[in-house]
Amino acid sequence: MLPRATALLASFGLATLAHAAPTHYPLTVQNCGSTLTFAQAPARSVTIGQTATEMLYTLGVGDKVVGTSLWFNPVLPQFKAQNDTIERLANNEPSFEAVIAKHPQLVAAELEWVVGPQGVVGTREQFHELNIPTYLLPSDCEGKDNLVGADGTRLEPFRIDTIYKSISQLAAIFDVQDRGQQLNDSLKARLAKAVATAQGKGLKQASALVWFSSSEMASDPYVAGHKGVPEFMLETLGLRNVVQSDEEWPAVGWETIAKANPTFLVIARMDRRRYPADDHEKKLAFLRSDPVTRNMDAVKHNRIIILDALALQASVRTFDGLEQLASAIDGYDLPQ
Repeated sequence: MLPRATALLASFGLATLAHAAPTHYPLTVQNCGSTLTFAQAPARSVTIGQTATEMLYTLGVGDKVVGTSLWFNPVLPQFKAQNDTIERLANNEPSFEAVIAKHPQLVAAELEWVVGPQGVVGTREQFHELNIPTYLLPSDCEGKDNLVGADGTRLEPFRIDTIYKSISQLAAIFDVQDRGQQLNDSLKARLAKAVATAQGKGLKQASALVWFSSSEMASDPYVAGHKGVPEFMLETLGLRNVVQSDEEWPAVGWETIAKANPTFLVIARMDRRRYPADDHEKKLAFLRSDPVTRNMDAVKHNRIIILDALALQASVRTFDGLEQLASAIDGYDLPQ
C-alpha cells in the first residue's frame, strides 16, 4: 500500500463522532487574512460558487440562503427542490449590486478571484464597508497565490484538511457544529474507502491527465496542475499527474501531452458553456478525431474517465470524484 494511502486509512477509517459544543456568540473566525465577527448566526446568506452553496445545503442551512451564483453542474439531486426556491443571481459571476440587493448577513465565496484583492464581483473591503462579512473557502487561499496565473498558482500542495476546515468553520458560524462534525467524519470514511478500492490495482507506473476545458477546441487545453485538487486525487489513488506546472489550470499543448502518453484521461463534465470544450461530448469527439490525440494509449484503449467539474474542485463533491475515479480505475485491466 502507498504511504499516503496507509496514513489515510489509519487516520480516517477510525473516525469517531463526539458531541460538538454549541456556538457562543460573538464568534470570531480567522479567514484568509481577515478577521470575521458574528453576533449571531446569519439569517440571510448569498453564495458565489456552487461549492459554497452545496456546502451550506449539506450542513442543513439552505433555508438561510437567499441567493446563489456561479454554477458548473446541476445541483445535487437531494437539494433540487430546495434550490428551486432560491433565486439564482447569475449562472456565472453576479454583479456586486445584485449581491448586496439581497441584504446578506454573510457572503460565502468559493474563489478568491470573485471576491478578493482583484475580485470580479467585488473586494472583501467593499463588502465589509457595508458590514457584510465575506467568507472565502480556505482551499482557494491557503498555500496559493491567486494573483499569479489565470486561476492562481499553488505555493504548496492542496490539503484536503482545507475542506474539513471550511465545513467546521461554516458549521460554527451557523451554530450547527454537530452536523459539521458528522459530515466531516462521513467524508473521511468515504476517502478511506476510495483509497482501499484503488490500492490493489498495481498503479506504480500509471499516470493521468485531467482536462478541464479549452478556449477553442484545437487550442492548448486547460489541464490540472501539479499541486491542485486533481493532483491530490490522483496521488491519493496512486496515479502520477503528467503535468508538473504549479499553476492551478495551466494551458499545455497536445503534442506535449501525447508525448507523456498518460494511462488515463480524466475530462470534466459541466453545464457551463463559456468555452467550446466545456461540453464533454465535444471533448470526446476531439480526442477520437484529432491526429495527435487519437493515437494516445488512453484514447485507443478508451481509458477516458468523465467526472463532474465540481468534483475536480475543493468541494463536498471531491469525495464523489474520488469514489468515481477509484471505481473506474478498478474496472480497467492495466498492462503490468
